[in-house]
Amino acid sequence: MTGIDRSALMHTYAEPPVTFVRGAGSTLYDTDGKQYLDFLSGLAVTSLGHAHPVVAQAIADQAVTLCHVSNLFGNTIGPEVAVTLDRLIGGGVDRVGGQVFFANSGAEANECALKLARRWAGPDRFGVVTTWHAFHGRTLATLAATGQPEKQAPFLPLPEGFDHVAFDDLDAMDAACDPTRVAAVLVEPIMGEAGVVMPSSDYLVGLRQLCTDRNILLMVDEIQTGLGRTGRWFGFQHLGLEPDVVTMAKALGNGMPIGACWARSEVAAAFVPGDHGSTFGGQPLAMAAARATLSVMESEDVPQRATVSGARLRAGLERLPGVVSVRGEGLLLGAVLSDQLAVAAARESLEAGLVVNAPCPDVLRFAPSLLVTETDIDRALGILGRILSRLTAVFGSDSSGITVAAEESQGGE
Repeated sequence: MTGIDRSALMHTYAEPPVTFVRGAGSTLYDTDGKQYLDFLSGLAVTSLGHAHPVVAQAIADQAVTLCHVSNLFGNTIGPEVAVTLDRLIGGGVDRVGGQVFFANSGAEANECALKLARRWAGPDRFGVVTTWHAFHGRTLATLAATGQPEKQAPFLPLPEGFDHVAFDDLDAMDAACDPTRVAAVLVEPIMGEAGVVMPSSDYLVGLRQLCTDRNILLMVDEIQTGLGRTGRWFGFQHLGLEPDVVTMAKALGNGMPIGACWARSEVAAAFVPGDHGSTFGGQPLAMAAARATLSVMESEDVPQRATVSGARLRAGLERLPGVVSVRGEGLLLGAVLSDQLAVAAARESLEAGLVVNAPCPDVLRFAPSLLVTETDIDRALGILGRILSRLTAVFGSDSSGITVAAEESQGGE
C-alpha cells in the first residue's frame, strides 16, 4: 500500500491495512490500483454499491444548486423524503402517519429518540432499557445505551437512566420495565456488531405487548437493518410489529452522512420548536442523496433482491469448511466458525481481495450491496472457501495462536 501520512489524525481508529481511493458497484480500488470485492459496504452503508450513477448525479446536481440553508428556513426535498420514509415504515403501501427528524448519523438518530422518549414521558419517567452487547452509538447518551462496558469504561460517569438486560430475555425485560420510571425500550431487531445475533421469533412481539401494557415506548434501532437489508424495508416488519419510534441511517444516503428518527405522530408531538435540532440535519445536499437512494431502492425492489441474494449467499456459506451456522436475514449475515478464526480469515480475505469483517473472534459479518450479483456472490464464496479451507486445515481446533481481539483489528461502528 502506498504510504499515507496519518500523523495529523487523532488515533481513534487502528492503523488501516488498506486505503481506498475509488469504488464502482461492489468493487473497490486501493492506492496501488488493486481491486477488492466489497462485502461489507462500509458497514451496511453503500447498499446500492459505490458511486451509483443515479445517486451520484443527484448529489452533483444539488451541489451546484443549493447545499445548505439551515433549519431556520425550509427546503423542498426534506418533506418529500419524510413522506417516503413514513410510507416505507408501513411496508411501502400507505402512509402510517408518523413524523421524521433528520440528523447526520445513526448515533444522532438514536440521540433524538432518547430525548424524545424523555420529553414524551415527562421528568419522572426518564429510564430507558436496552440490552447487553447492543450497539447504539458513541455520543455520551448513546454510549450509555450501548450495552458494551468495555466501550463505556474510559468515559465514566455516563448519563443516568439506562438499564441493560440480556438480549432475547423477556423475563429480564419484564423485571426491568417499571412503568413509574421507564419511558422506553430501545432494541435492535438483529444485533449486528454483536455478531449478527437473532432473537427468538416471539421476543419482539413480546416486547411490543409489554410496552403497550405499561405505556412504554418501543423504539427499534434499524440503523444497520433498515431499508431493505433483511428482506423487508425494516427488520421489525418480518413480525408485523408497529413500533413507536424507529431510527435509521447507514443505507439512507448510500454514503452521504444522514440519519433519521421516525415516530408516531402522537409521540413526535411531544417535541416543540427548540427542543431538538441539528445544523446540518435535513440539508438539501443530504436530502437529494436520500431521495435518489430511496427512489432506486424502490425501483429495484431491494427487499426482494436481498431475500434472493441472501438465500444464495447463506447457502454458499453453509457449505464452506469451518462454518457451523449462519445467522441473520437477507443480506445481513454472520457466519459462525467452529474456531476463533474470524479475525485471521477477515485479514487474509482482504489480502486476497475480499472485504468482510469480524465483529467477534468466531463470526464473519457480510453486508454486501443489495444490488450484488450472483457472480460476485460466487466469487466471494470462492475466495473465502479457499481461505477457510487452509485455516481450518492448518490450525484446526487450536486457533489461539492466530486470534486477536476483534476490537484491536476493527475500527468498530
